[in-house]
Amino acid sequence: MDIPAIGDAEELSCDVLVIGGGTAGTMAALTAAERGARVLLLEKAHVRHSGALAMGMDGVNNAVVPGRAEPDDYVAEITRANDGIVDQSTVRQTATRGFAMVQRLESYGVKFEKDEHGEYAVRQVHRSGSYVLPMPEGKDVKKVLYRQLRRREMRERIRIENRVMPVRVLTSPEDGRAIGAAAFNTRTGAFVTVRAGAVVLATGPCGRLGLPASGYLYGTYENPTNAGDGYAMAYHAGAALTGIECFQINPLIKDYNGPACAYVANPFGGYQVNRHGERFVDSDYWSGQMMAEFAAELASDRGPVYLKLSHLPEESVASLESILHTTERPTRGTFHAGRGHDYRTHDIEMHISEIGLCGGHSASGVRVDDHARTTVPRLYAAGDLASVPHNYMIGAFVFGDLAGGDAARYTAYEGALPADQLAAAHELIYRPLRHPDGPPQPQVEYKLRRFVNDYVAPPKTGAKLSLAVAAFDRMTDEIAEMGARTAHELMRCAEVSFIRDCAEMAARSSLARTESRWGLYHERLDHPERDDTGWLHHLDLRKSASGAMEFTARPVEPYLVPVDGFAPVGGPSRHLGEVDLVPVATAGPREAAPAARAQAAQAAPVPRAAPVPGSAPGASPRILELLSLAEESPDLAALTPYLTDPDPAVRASAVAALGETVPAGAGPALAARLADAEPGVRAAAAAALRELVEVLPGGPELGAGLRTALVVPDAAVRSAALEALRALRLGDAELYAASLADADPEVRIHAVRALVSVDAVPELAAAAADPAREVRVALAKGLASVHTPAPAPLDPLLADPDPLVRGAALAALARAGCPDGYARTAVAALADAAWQVRAGAATGLSAATTEAAVPALAKALADANADVRKAAVLALLAHRACAEARAALATAVSDPDADVRAYAARA
Repeated sequence: MDIPAIGDAEELSCDVLVIGGGTAGTMAALTAAERGARVLLLEKAHVRHSGALAMGMDGVNNAVVPGRAEPDDYVAEITRANDGIVDQSTVRQTATRGFAMVQRLESYGVKFEKDEHGEYAVRQVHRSGSYVLPMPEGKDVKKVLYRQLRRREMRERIRIENRVMPVRVLTSPEDGRAIGAAAFNTRTGAFVTVRAGAVVLATGPCGRLGLPASGYLYGTYENPTNAGDGYAMAYHAGAALTGIECFQINPLIKDYNGPACAYVANPFGGYQVNRHGERFVDSDYWSGQMMAEFAAELASDRGPVYLKLSHLPEESVASLESILHTTERPTRGTFHAGRGHDYRTHDIEMHISEIGLCGGHSASGVRVDDHARTTVPRLYAAGDLASVPHNYMIGAFVFGDLAGGDAARYTAYEGALPADQLAAAHELIYRPLRHPDGPPQPQVEYKLRRFVNDYVAPPKTGAKLSLAVAAFDRMTDEIAEMGARTAHELMRCAEVSFIRDCAEMAARSSLARTESRWGLYHERLDHPERDDTGWLHHLDLRKSASGAMEFTARPVEPYLVPVDGFAPVGGPSRHLGEVDLVPVATAGPREAAPAARAQAAQAAPVPRAAPVPGSAPGASPRILELLSLAEESPDLAALTPYLTDPDPAVRASAVAALGETVPAGAGPALAARLADAEPGVRAAAAAALRELVEVLPGGPELGAGLRTALVVPDAAVRSAALEALRALRLGDAELYAASLADADPEVRIHAVRALVSVDAVPELAAAAADPAREVRVALAKGLASVHTPAPAPLDPLLADPDPLVRGAALAALARAGCPDGYARTAVAALADAAWQVRAGAATGLSAATTEAAVPALAKALADANADVRKAAVLALLAHRACAEARAALATAVSDPDADVRAYAARA
């Protein structure tokens, strides 16, 4: 296409220019029009289905409904969730105005769930405060809002221009106020200029910053069209941005660009668990600390992490499907079906999203006051773009309303639009047309966002962030060389420039805040501690007169609502200027001998992954010697010097070689490495022992080494040692019983298994009082696995308060025996509220007398839970010599569940 001349631009005029037709932008336009302003709404897509809200919304998670929550409590929650770095006056606007906004939306036709008495069905998802208000028809919210925009009285005041993308906010050369925008048509390529009395930015977050783990360029957690347009436009207009170092990172479904929606599933009984089914999140309100706990669990041997739904009754699963498959991500059901996964049989594997910038789900955005005003006169920001921490959907509506109401005071700018700003915007838009064969946008964008993942994503260090800044500086020229041929490609190229701006802001801001805060959102390995003395400050950035990015540390203002643990006192701001980069041109000083690694004390050592032998730059040449030696199947004496080498990478490689060659004496040598000072070496030795346990001779020397490992302060090592002792028959009841007092539940589970292996029933009794449910479940299963199982040791577990434990104990009666007294207990348990208990009871009745079991099991074939019916069928098979049992089984042949039908047919 041809490059249009600046003089041929289509010029538009309005009182209030709203950029972005999503959640906040729609509300800003409606409110400004209601106040009498002439409104122009620009949207680079189409307002009817643009913005994050168009993807659907299954509920409001910050509804402060009178009688269910208090505004001050909500403000305190958000303050704690954001580690004290909050302008409470902005959060309080959402807290106090949110309910009126719910009612306003309801008047438009948005549906919120209510109970039989017409009261809002607010649910408690977080451990304190009830703020979640489901939206049964949340998929239609954008449709309802668009309908409001197209009402006759609104059409007379709101002009909508779809497929028009602004790239710069225009500012007055005299006083710097916002006076309009420069844009282009994403279908025709025409240049568009706008003069306005005020400008509202409502372009959403920068969701397309990091690369998704799925590998899809546009498979982001946030709407991928949100490329940071507003962040870049605000920055270049001179507005202050704040909290840009506080990233948005969310849990999501593995390999799918959508949230797992644990907060939706929670009221139905769903929850996040590790692979052992343990709830592990200790922090309360959604925060970076919660994400830090999530990331740590995911990286541990307890990962992967799941949203557990498979234990729920059919009614709950069906309700969740109706919500999750029709609102936020309508493709979600198709995604699960394509993998053969069903919530009834598969829990949902979760992962961590790419990093992004977002005020609504974190804290990074354009600085605004409690009326959505930015630091540039007559420029406003609302929604995920504005830095109002954890503002979510209701907050976006509230601040859109505030922005529209305040901006409606101004009338259209009548002076000449600044020629230099128009020329710069024109160059930004159309330069890819001058070299159409230049690098394509997807290729350049991938490279840019790859650098974001490599250098900016947490955990952060000054060195990596400095490398990021250098990379983004270089990429300015590469972005300028991108080629395009169509207006659509011009749009994508402009978006890459916005992403680059946001990436540099994120890197430089992360360098400037020399502390760790917000959990995973800003974890600095080189500054691991939170510093409230020096850093209970907002970190503001802006574009200086020289074009450099400069910073100011602005103290948090005294709170409106006191919060324990934080006491901001306000005071003057601290001008930081440009941030200093860490020298990264060379690895240490030039022309200097290699330095010994510093042994400075650390307050909290950072866990390291197991070293990959030979992978680090400058890896010891002894690894090459070792790899060569391993080819010759050396004996233990040849490998011993490497097993004790000062370099942990060499020792880990030697352990790997030992596991591959297994010379005589390998077992004791591996056991000795279980006490190595380096976690990676210990992990390699534990893995090798598990792999070789079936082939290692179990001599006294190996037994002694494994016993020594039981006191190593590494739970993974102790577990591996117990496992090897049990498998090799090198331990006794006294030894195993001592490990029942171990601090780690995984070790105690191995202790239970070891005691079962030596039929130590009296010693096992101590585990019945274990605080960890999984240990007691393992005990119930273990008591059924000893050589001469009996029901009496199960007594405390049959009365356990946890349904999973009771279910396991009842199921154990199938092996331990189910005499009349226990049969009566099992029959009564068939009426338990927990399906796991009912299923366990049915299983246990397989060992009861026919007279006691069959009538009860026949009734259980009508249980609502398919797993209970399946257990009843399997138990009835044990009694099929009885005519009544066969008759009951005959009815189960037509059960709607395939498993139940198949097992019943066996009779």
